[in-house]
Amino acid sequence: MSELTHFDDQGRAAMVDVAAKPETERVAIARGQVIMAPATLERIEQGRIGKGDVLGIARLAGIMAAKRTSELIPLCHPLMLSKVAVDLRPLPPDRVDIEALVKLTGRTGVEMEALTAVTVAALTIYDMCKAIDRGMRIEAVRLVHKSGGKSGTYEAE
Repeated sequence: MSELTHFDDQGRAAMVDVAAKPETERVAIARGQVIMAPATLERIEQGRIGKGDVLGIARLAGIMAAKRTSELIPLCHPLMLSKVAVDLRPLPPDRVDIEALVKLTGRTGVEMEALTAVTVAALTIYDMCKAIDRGMRIEAVRLVHKSGGKSGTYEAE
């Protein structure tokens, strides 16, 4: 296991210095899901949620969140992302699967941005539907792919 990089010699939290790292293409894909009552998913698919297009708004929220990850996670670097794509797929009878792909050419990875995009998209679904289904669950948020940089490629099982 590699050493934790977000601590200085005295054990204090510190932002990693990436200035000497080479710029490479970095890609991360994260996934998660929102489990809900079948009737809730049916209303989402039929466009019968009073607050608007749930999946469209959640997609935009995920994209916006990826771009602002450094404002939410204290030691993340602000990044110039080249691509953020958030895909939401209703899977009857009772869930929406979410996938975020984030890319850039730079000195640090985009795993946190992909994970943040999925999480905020899921929270947006919850927020928009909570009036009719407070029992929704956000589950299985995880990194499934990472490439670029010194550590190379990671693929989840």
